[in-house]
Amino acid sequence: MSQSAPHPDDSPPPQFRARGALLRRLADVVCLPSSRINAFERAVTADLLIEMLRDASPDERLKVSRRLASLTEPPAQLARLLLHDEPQVARPLLEDCESLSDAELLDCARTAGSEHRLMIAARKGLSEVVVEALVAAGELQVIEAVLANREARIGHAGLEALVAISRDAPQIAPALLRRPELRPAQAYVLFWWADPEARRTILQRFAVSREILQDAAGDIFPMAAAEGWQDPMSRKALQFIERRQRNRAAIEKSPFTSLEAAVSAAQHGMTREVAEEISYLAGLKPMTGAKLFTDAGGEPLAILCKATGLPRAALRALWRGLRRPETEADGSPNPAFERTMIIYDTLAVDRAQTVLRYWNWSLSSAMTPELLQAIRDGDDSVIDEYSLPQRAAMLAFAKELGRN
Repeated sequence: MSQSAPHPDDSPPPQFRARGALLRRLADVVCLPSSRINAFERAVTADLLIEMLRDASPDERLKVSRRLASLTEPPAQLARLLLHDEPQVARPLLEDCESLSDAELLDCARTAGSEHRLMIAARKGLSEVVVEALVAAGELQVIEAVLANREARIGHAGLEALVAISRDAPQIAPALLRRPELRPAQAYVLFWWADPEARRTILQRFAVSREILQDAAGDIFPMAAAEGWQDPMSRKALQFIERRQRNRAAIEKSPFTSLEAAVSAAQHGMTREVAEEISYLAGLKPMTGAKLFTDAGGEPLAILCKATGLPRAALRALWRGLRRPETEADGSPNPAFERTMIIYDTLAVDRAQTVLRYWNWSLSSAMTPELLQAIRDGDDSVIDEYSLPQRAAMLAFAKELGRN
């Protein structure tokens, strides 16, 4: 074919116009309904189109992408080529093509760029596996888009990954707490690094009553007692369900006559020994008690006092024993102390016990030597090897143990 002279208006030479026309025709053939083209003919046409697109301009590739976006079954290899193209070329498919499979979206999410993932995050009806792949990339803008997408479905693995990410990115906590998929177990873990407003939301929404459990298991307590509480599995579950929070057996071994006496001693200065005694008397493991006493916010102290039936004066005594200010320099109430008192006044005993017992279950009994070593090593990759309480412990204690 002879070379044509350039046109005065700088329009493309004829052979390039022919290329554009051919790309359009091939796209038209690919888009024909199955009543007019069989699968093999479509595949051959798609292969030819792929070869041409490799050397086509972005504008030409964009036109084909727009054409394919309306297809119910775009050829897989052709779709993959365009999905991995520049963001503006992939956009029509990622935003408008409803028929893309999870496999295609997963491949794009894992191997394309952050702009592609951001477009995927806004798609309607995102499945759990696609969300998990988006979250795994660890890009906050993408994560925020996923959380804002009400039609995205977030599975258990995705939620646990998001809770872990919120430890270092607390700005996602409010959006995460608004997700209907979030379970109490995950919210109780998130509590430890949440800001005051998020903590208030967690206690309002997730501090549930155990009344139904208590009614359902009421006749099982005497059965377990008759067996001498020898079955550790049922004993642990019943300890979570029962109404009594304090450990009556600990009184016999304690140097204090009651939990109130231990708290009274603590107000003059909290020592490790007194903190451990308060923990034992309150039905907690020392590790759980240490977590409560060292929390900077103070809200766990309110939960401890309310769950164990201690009065407001006991909460004030613990606050003073930890050398925390009750007022500011200008005489106004200290914000942390004020929030703690409000939590105490507004939280029901049964709900406070639910939170406290979950913490005790997940943050102490789960601390096996293997888990402790995994936390110290910062090895989040082994998190799936552990049970639910073990994963909670790993998240909550990772920072503290990492400093030791």
